[in-house]
Amino acid sequence: MTVVHMRIDNRLIHGQVTISWVGALRADHLIVCNDQVAQDEIQKMMLPQAARGVKTSVLSVDETAAYCTSDESERERIFLIAKFPSDALALLEQGLKPKEINVGNQAPIPGTKFKMVMRTLAATAEDADAYRKIAAEGYRLTCKMMPNDRPQNFLEVLSKKGL
Repeated sequence: MTVVHMRIDNRLIHGQVTISWVGALRADHLIVCNDQVAQDEIQKMMLPQAARGVKTSVLSVDETAAYCTSDESERERIFLIAKFPSDALALLEQGLKPKEINVGNQAPIPGTKFKMVMRTLAATAEDADAYRKIAAEGYRLTCKMMPNDRPQNFLEVLSKKGL
């Protein structure tokens, strides 16, 4: 499997992803991973259209893990977008080994006890726990909006905000 990059971004597919990230990573397959999104027929129809011609799949956590460890994915350069840190952690727990994990945008979710840890990044205590567990799997979590931005250590960002 070649998951060249995993981005945790609850906005899923948007301009930064299709214009900047796909090209910088030379990705040829975008996979959006989230159980609820994978059951939403409208999002399954609209997200591939937002990808501007890049092969796109909208899969549950289990489907993503199965696909990314199959022979079918071996020749692909997969850019995986996990909606939430819990999705990313579940994939790692199922044996996925992306080359890099970046925390992109996390818009605040109404009704949750979130803190804005950066201008475009909200996190709850539960999110912070998931991020720490991801780091415990041996990954250096970075946060950067664009591929050419200087990466910041995301655990340090969380820590500075008391999470």
